[in-house]
Amino acid sequence: MSIFTPTNQKKLTNVAVVRMKKAGKRFEIACYPNKVTSWRNKVEKDIEEVLQTHAVFLNVSKGQLAKAEDLQKAFGTDNQEEICLKILAKGELQVSEKERQGQLESMFRDIATIIADKCVNPDTKRPYTVTMIEKAMKDAHISVKPSKSTKQQALEVIKELKEFKGINIERAQMRLRIAIAAKDAKKLKDKLKNLSKSVESEESDGDELEMVILIDPGCYREIDDLVKTETKGKGRIEMLSLKEVVEGDEKF
Repeated sequence: MSIFTPTNQKKLTNVAVVRMKKAGKRFEIACYPNKVTSWRNKVEKDIEEVLQTHAVFLNVSKGQLAKAEDLQKAFGTDNQEEICLKILAKGELQVSEKERQGQLESMFRDIATIIADKCVNPDTKRPYTVTMIEKAMKDAHISVKPSKSTKQQALEVIKELKEFKGINIERAQMRLRIAIAAKDAKKLKDKLKNLSKSVESEESDGDELEMVILIDPGCYREIDDLVKTETKGKGRIEMLSLKEVVEGDEKF
């Protein structure tokens, strides 16, 4: 006895589904697990390693393929490979609750790692361990956002932790050497001091003023623009060190 299988059905297992709603219908594509994010981050560049099949579905789990007329109406084309790329780029990745929790935990630790690398205890100038940052984030009830990059979230979390009373934290400082002509020194010196955390040295030979300052890394662009504009590109900025940190981890 033969078994009839509809031609518009194709069963797939162990898939990551990316979904997009368009023209009143839901379209899905079947991808390999853990490959969608790699493709979007441009880590994976071989589409064959991402897509399990170059087919567009109405429902992957049921193996129900989309009809050509539905694709034409929604996307203006029935070219399935082209549509797959559109869904892959902008569709919503469907993940199980267990997978989602794992992703959030991984992002949480990545954010804590970035913060531990960029920040110190301002009193001791010592860095915090990743574990200490994670504890502070949990105590401050900080949650991660899957739609934002870890770097962007780390900068936001640093601001939140500064307001949180459970940890004394600030960005590790950047040391700069700035050299400007004496004629520009009068209008620039006070502005540079206001933008710096501290001035380590200040020397003038009559023709040129040289300053070594410590700044918050977030002020670098403002200082760079200021020196370039006020000196018409003749001033010099040299980064001596990215972080002003005392060796050894901070301890409770």
